Parts: sequence; C-alpha cells; structure tokens
Amino acid sequence: MISAESLAVEFGGTTLFKDISFIINEKDRIALMGRNGAGKSTLLKILAGVRQPTSGTVNIPRDCVVAYLPQHLMTEDGRTVFEEASQAFAHLREVEKEIERMNEELTQRTDYESDSYMQLIEQVSQLSEKFYAIDMTHFEENVEKTLLGLGFERSDFNKPTSQFSGGWRMRIELAKLLLKDPDVLLLDEPTNHLDIDSIQWLEEFIKTSSKAVVVISHDRKFVDMITNRTIEVTMGRIYDYKATYSHYLELRKERREQQQKQYEEQQKMIQETRDFIERFKGTYAKTLQVKSRVKMLEKLELVEVDEEDTSRLRLKFPPSPRSGTYPVQADMVGKSFGDKLIFRNASFMIERGEKVAFVGRNGEGKSTMVKCIMNQFEHDGTLTLGHNVQIGYFAQNQASLLDEELTVFQTIDDVAKGDVRLKIRDMLGAFMFGGEESTKKVKVLSGGERTRLAILKLLLEPVNLLILDEPTNHLDMKTKDILKQALIDFDGTLIVVSHDRDFLDGLVTKVYEFGNQRVREHLCGIYEFLENKKMQNLQELEKK
Repeated sequence: MISAESLAVEFGGTTLFKDISFIINEKDRIALMGRNGAGKSTLLKILAGVRQPTSGTVNIPRDCVVAYLPQHLMTEDGRTVFEEASQAFAHLREVEKEIERMNEELTQRTDYESDSYMQLIEQVSQLSEKFYAIDMTHFEENVEKTLLGLGFERSDFNKPTSQFSGGWRMRIELAKLLLKDPDVLLLDEPTNHLDIDSIQWLEEFIKTSSKAVVVISHDRKFVDMITNRTIEVTMGRIYDYKATYSHYLELRKERREQQQKQYEEQQKMIQETRDFIERFKGTYAKTLQVKSRVKMLEKLELVEVDEEDTSRLRLKFPPSPRSGTYPVQADMVGKSFGDKLIFRNASFMIERGEKVAFVGRNGEGKSTMVKCIMNQFEHDGTLTLGHNVQIGYFAQNQASLLDEELTVFQTIDDVAKGDVRLKIRDMLGAFMFGGEESTKKVKVLSGGERTRLAILKLLLEPVNLLILDEPTNHLDMKTKDILKQALIDFDGTLIVVSHDRDFLDGLVTKVYEFGNQRVREHLCGIYEFLENKKMQNLQELEKK
C-alpha cells in the first residue's frame, strides 16, 4: 500500500538514519519502536508527508487516505466539540456541493452532442457513484459514538473547543482522524492524553478496524494489544519483525547476543592480526603476509552491537527519612472551581510505605487532589500530612521547569549528595545520558529526554512521600522499566497518577478511583481493579 525506499535524514552534520526501506501492507498494525531520539517521530512525519527526507522516496497510491496524529497539536477555536469532530466529513460536503454544481450545469447547457457535455455526464456519474456508496445517514451517530468512546460527555458536545485543555483537544483531533476511516492511520503517542477507559476503547477500535496502523507508543500493554508487526529504529537503521512487541523483545535479545558474540570473535581476530603485524613487520620473509593482513584490516567491515541494554541497571532512591504512620489523611475533602464540583466527601488514609494509584477519566480530579495534598489548592474538609513528611513531587509540566542553560551533568550534580556523587556517571548512563550526552544543555533536549532528566533528578532527593503525576508520558520503555524497579524498591510512600496499566501492574497495591464527583478506594492491584470494573459495568448494562 505504502512503500518507503532508501530513506535518509541528515541535519547538522549528523545522520539520523540512512537507507531505510519497508512496505506498509493492508491490515499491517505496526509498532514503531526505538529509544528517544532514534528518529521514530521523524520517520512518521515523512510517511505523513509533513517532512521531506534528505534522500529517498515514499510512494503512496493516489486513492489512499493517510491520517496523521502528531504528538503536539492544537485544534482551531471557533467551533463546538461536535462541529469540530464533524469536520471529518467536510470533504464529503464539498463533494456533494460539486455534484450539485455539475448537475446544475447540465440542466443549463444545450450542447447535448458535444464531447465536453458527455465528459461532464461521465464525471458527475463517477463522482455520484463514489459519494452515494458512502453511508452518510449515520454520520452524526458515528461522531457521537467516537466522542463518547474517547471520554467526552454528551454535555461537552455543544461547548466551544476553546474551553478544553490541550489533551482534550488532542482527543478531538483523534476523533476526526478515526471518523475519516483512513486507509493508513499514523499515531504518535496517542495514549499520552487518554485515560484508561479511553485507551481500552481505542484498542478495540484499532483491533476491529481492517485498515493499516503505524503507532509510536511507550505504553507496552497498548502496543501488545493492537500490533502484529514491529519495526525498530536503532543506530541509523531498522529491523523489521513480523511479531508483536513482546515477541520482538525476545527476538531482539537473541539478535543482540549474536551480535555481541560476533563482535567479541572479531575483536579477538583483530587483536591477533595486529599482534602478528607488530611481531613480523620488520621480518623480510614475512613482508607479504604482513602487507596482506594490513590490507585485510583496512577493508574489514566492523561488527556493530546495537545500543547497550541497560535494563539490568538498577537505580535506588536514597533511604527515606522515617515519617509518621499515616503520611496522608483526608477527611470529607471536597473541591469546586466556581459552580463546577470536582469531588466531595473524599475520606481516606494512606499508610507509611503504601504504594497507591489515582486513576479515573481525565477531569475527574486526580491532579486536583494531588495539588490539594501539596497545599497548592484551597479545599473543603481536612487534609493532614503526617509527622516529618518530606514530599518529592513530579508534576506533568516538571520537565519544562528545568534550567535550560545547565548541562545534563550539572543538573544532576547540583542535587547529588554524599556517596551518590561518585555514581553520577553510572546513573546518567542508566538513563541514557552516557558519554557526550551528559554535556548537552537542557535547552537542546527533546521532550522525552527532559522528562527522563527531571525524574532522575527526583530520584536523588531524600524524601519519604513521592507524588508522581503522569511520570511515564514521553518515557521510552527501557527507562520506564528502570523507574518502575526503583519505585518498587523505594522504602517510602508513593502516590502515582497514571493511565499506564503495565507500569502500575506489580507496583501499586491500592487504587483510588476518581469519578462522578466521588473518590472510591479499591484494595487491590490495577488489573484486579479493571476486571472488577468491567464486571460492574456488565452488571449495570444487564440491569438496564
């Protein structure tokens, strides 16, 4: 359906990737994987036609509809949510107008025998056949179903888009793309602005759609659920696996082990050859052999080992200062913004050492509750922090608060204390800031790199209550694994706001669900909570 041939991208004297070729077939559901900065988003933009490669071509059939959702996007103001989503059908309205115009022209013309008149009849017939083959009778119903699936309420439909945050506007844009029924759907981090319910709805939509999808996502569960092929971008080239993400990981591990073995064997051979040259370079009888081996080394194609696997590296938080038995106690806590009630009568106690998740649809109050705990918002009721509670807080905009003029190393060096200072290089390496990367200034880092740095900075602060608001957005899977293990080992108390089911699995033992202006406590892990929720929803449907 779409073919990419010999693609290369260079900028500032650096080659991002070169000689990349692959074909996207109908019904391919492809995960585009690789570390932050490997070139995934750039490759997706080239496929979407919004960026040109330095060399190479992308061939797309004329009648192939390609829809692209970038990471960062703002929907235009001036329309309601429903009107903006309905723009997915704007092109069909234009086709309808064109058919009307042509028919009007046919009624006014009298040159019935002319070639141009016959051509016009043929054009209007072809266009009409194509237009009336599309079922427009249910378009409003489709708009409604899609918006509800992505988390909007019916009461939101007639509100202007200007009232919604960037994340909700991204959902409107996603709704428009899905409603266009494209042949190829290109999605760059679509789950970053979705809650768990909406992610599950999107999974079902993609699985039941017969069209091709190419997705960049660091949500392991989401990728595993929807893809049947994995293309890894690494070290300027690609590896194409006809496999799900989990299977790809196994194949990738085998590939790297083979590369490592070949690399070690080649290095041994090179050293032996150099020893021979050094030993016999002045010996007349061995002159030809020495020259032959020098030439062989010059022509030798070196075996490269793909990026180092840092998943075994473990980061640890400094020991937590001991807090009181209950670091957070809420008693009848409520919060409103003007006439809009967010939640009320929320009462709960979080015990020292507990790891809990705040989950729920966007706008139901998860981040608001965090800000109440942080004393950033006034509220009704009583929120009490326990004795000697020291908070480490990661906000959704934390990465943007870093000092842009500092280097990566300086940013970490400023907060490291005691023995940790001796391990800064190792920690930077674990978070993929090894070597020259540590000398980069913060202002040149990508969004994902800044998030990694902000989290690493937080890891070094001696706290006993960690509050993390969507910490995994923009993090690649390897870094998420390192962070998750560090949080499992953390001996303090943890509150994490997240929609990432795989990240929460095995990390939290209690779930607080925000919804319908209430906060409900569930004494279980994330998957047991989701299973119970599914059962409750089914029971409610049966009652109806």
